[in-house]
Amino acid sequence: MSRLSFPPILLASASPRRAELLTKAGFTFRQIVPMVEEQWPQEMEAEEIPEYLAGLKAEAVEASMLPGEFILTADSIVVLDGEVIGKPKDDKEAKSFLRKLSGRQHQVITGVCILSETHQSLGSETAHVTMDKLHEEEIDFYIKNYQPLDKAGAYGIQEWLGLCRVSEISGSYSNIMGLPMHLVYEMIKSLQNSDEEE
Repeated sequence: MSRLSFPPILLASASPRRAELLTKAGFTFRQIVPMVEEQWPQEMEAEEIPEYLAGLKAEAVEASMLPGEFILTADSIVVLDGEVIGKPKDDKEAKSFLRKLSGRQHQVITGVCILSETHQSLGSETAHVTMDKLHEEEIDFYIKNYQPLDKAGAYGIQEWLGLCRVSEISGSYSNIMGLPMHLVYEMIKSLQNSDEEE
């Protein structure tokens, strides 16, 4: 039986949550921050945006890739009734985002790009999250005690708000954290097979 092995990963993301997920899954990786403006064409459909941005991030760090490495990038957005809710710019906007999500179901879409020396793979995953009706004091408590500004939708599923005020999840939990690990694993295996066939 062949031994399971994975290439070293260049994780192009500042997200500590993505690093945590890769660590828990046993991947060897180093982390750099891609310098990319997170903007997209106005006419682009919401579900296309995360893959588009993940692809831009991969292009931005391609020159930093070492021999044998795979580049891994990801981008997550929250979508409510077709409206894209990204990362809030300040506490006031974070409060506005959480009021919108309160008592509603929204989608979390994460796009993933993986780059080997010879191939590129793009994919995305969607999860549905139902949030309880939030009281103002709960919103204030969360914003004061956690860091919502680096998270799409202004909340982390693994933090107080996600643990105590999310009533239902349909889809991948790691996707909501920012990196759908089942998809990532399948994409890496597929790229390894493609590289070996050449």
